[in-house]
Amino acid sequence: MSKLRMTLIGACLCLAPYSAMAQQAAKITDPQIAHIAYTAGQIDIQAAELALKQSQNKEVKAFANDMVRDHKAVNEKALALVKKLNVKPEDNDTSRQLLQQAEAKRKELSALKGAAFDKAYAQNEVAYHQQVNGALQNTLIPNASNSELKDLLSTGLKIFQGHQQHAEHLVQSLPARTGALAQ
Repeated sequence: MSKLRMTLIGACLCLAPYSAMAQQAAKITDPQIAHIAYTAGQIDIQAAELALKQSQNKEVKAFANDMVRDHKAVNEKALALVKKLNVKPEDNDTSRQLLQQAEAKRKELSALKGAAFDKAYAQNEVAYHQQVNGALQNTLIPNASNSELKDLLSTGLKIFQGHQQHAEHLVQSLPARTGALAQ
């Protein structure tokens, strides 16, 4: 198979897991929305913690530190809001699928080393933020009933759009992947 074809197939496989968030979220309640948003943040924190452990690249580590800091801050605000509103976040099919897919991606990334890890992590961050931002904008925010939850999600969306741009810049600054299991 040609390199371009393999790259396209790989890109589709990377994006496919996150489409579940947008598809499943169409008929959801505020407690389910809160759980999906919190879960998505936790997934990105865990990915960033893996990058901090595995990467030796200063730019990748700086990006990962930003992800940990920002997603923890948003998740803390989300937890404070659900406590204030006396709402218990509800586990749901979307949050469970996100966790399953994140575990598979974590295993895939864990097998990579050096520049191959850095590039794959950065590319995954672009894809993940595209999907999360799309789900926030098109599904979660419009379906949220509570105005405070809607405001928190909107604030998160602005932050995460910045993350997507930062990740896109990071991908461009890193050398091309030379092998899936390099070093």
